[in-house]
Amino acid sequence: MKKLYFLLPFVLLACKSNTTVGDKSSKEASKPIEITYKVQETEVSDFLKYLSSDELEGRETGTRGIEKAAVFLEDFLKKNNVKPYFKTYRDTLTNFKLPAFNIVGVIEGTDPVLKKEFVVLSAHYDHIGLEKKKQDDVVNNGANDDASGVTAVAQMAKYFTETKSNKRSILVVFFAGEEKGLLGSKSLAQKLKAQDFNLYAQLNIEMIGVPMKRDYLAYITGFDKSNMAEKINQYTGKNTIGFLPKEAEYKLFYRSDNFSFYEAFKKPCQSISTFDFENFEFYHHVSDEFKLMDIPHMTAFIQEFLPAVTKMADTPTEEITMK
Repeated sequence: MKKLYFLLPFVLLACKSNTTVGDKSSKEASKPIEITYKVQETEVSDFLKYLSSDELEGRETGTRGIEKAAVFLEDFLKKNNVKPYFKTYRDTLTNFKLPAFNIVGVIEGTDPVLKKEFVVLSAHYDHIGLEKKKQDDVVNNGANDDASGVTAVAQMAKYFTETKSNKRSILVVFFAGEEKGLLGSKSLAQKLKAQDFNLYAQLNIEMIGVPMKRDYLAYITGFDKSNMAEKINQYTGKNTIGFLPKEAEYKLFYRSDNFSFYEAFKKPCQSISTFDFENFEFYHHVSDEFKLMDIPHMTAFIQEFLPAVTKMADTPTEEITMK
């Protein structure tokens, strides 16, 4: 997560949303659906454990550690039948001096018309690398920030390839350069905009490794900028998304990768998190490690979001809209 230098020591994500008003049939289509697919806790654990391991040396953009992470993510997408969006999975950053790559895959929609529209599921896979001062532990593993979000997006991608439940196409994106100033998302958003990419909405996921002690599962950045929170709750049939005052106070909508896509497309692009400024004290710290992550919570989080992402990719009209 990119630093919020003049507000607080961390940043969450968000972006906007646009909609087309649906008719009666569209409203019917928005009712909660039953998902029989089950997210496997062991798969969540194994994926997160490697991505946040010391072997990857904190995944700083432009280093050998993030190169290992990139190979790991490419292998995962290939194994799970997610195709490269470009010629390869690697999308080279245009705004960073060292070789650096977003990892981008696509799951083509099943509807001949709706597949021309895209839902972007994203998270950043870079972190801040190695601690420069000498101490026993020098690896900033970034388990919560944001290996947890990458894990969630990866499992959602696997769900779509196995169920083929997306009428719209899904763009699966793992951003590099977020910690360097949202560089990966800025680079990709500009590239896609130049190609007339037909974006419906972006759901960006960050820091979901530990639960909140609240009456909702997660919060969304830019809560009042769209009806995405309302629609997610409608799609899941639960109090999945709530309003976190701190998010509005610190204007987190503007502070992470979702904002790059909002700037380019002026479409619904927002971020989801369970980090509420009270439940995790190791932001940008060497103690942000796998052992502190709540795997049952993460598994349940992903499972609860499956109806929401399914409906985002399935509704006959664009129900998520900007306010």
